[in-house]
Amino acid sequence: MSPSTHQLPQTQSDRHSAVAGGALLIAIGLLILVAQNVQTQALGLLFLPALGGIFLVAGIAAHHPGFIIPGGILTGIGVGAVLTQGSIVPLSETAQGGMFLLAFAGGWFLITVLTAAFTYRTQWWALIPGTIMLLIGGGLLIGGAALNVLEFAGRWWPLILVALGLVIIVRRK
Repeated sequence: MSPSTHQLPQTQSDRHSAVAGGALLIAIGLLILVAQNVQTQALGLLFLPALGGIFLVAGIAAHHPGFIIPGGILTGIGVGAVLTQGSIVPLSETAQGGMFLLAFAGGWFLITVLTAAFTYRTQWWALIPGTIMLLIGGGLLIGGAALNVLEFAGRWWPLILVALGLVIIVRRK
């Protein structure tokens, strides 16, 4: 056997990832087959949350954040779509946007929670977009003065970047 064809022994983590990856492909293929052959609006609304759930299960099984991250994002978007499009209670556009952002924020928070519970490294960074979406979505749902605050923040948030840049420059000197 030449040195170039010699393989290093697989770790248990590598085997878990390979099995989870294979199972992920099988589950996605089956989900797409069902979606293509069963035409209902409910199935269409459930496609993204189901796809997200498949990724989450694969990430938990493999103990790998590489599957959990897209799983959280897809689940948040999918739940947001279900809440806004599948709702029996008519919502204003602003309330729909708020509901969607809150669900999407939940998907980002799910990334941090599941990576803390099931992987070797917690993905704390996912709290940043999750918190931003939570604040904006909450403001949209509350309305009134909260919308004024969002409008003000939307106009003046670049000053935060300017302030951070100045802090970095001053600390460097």
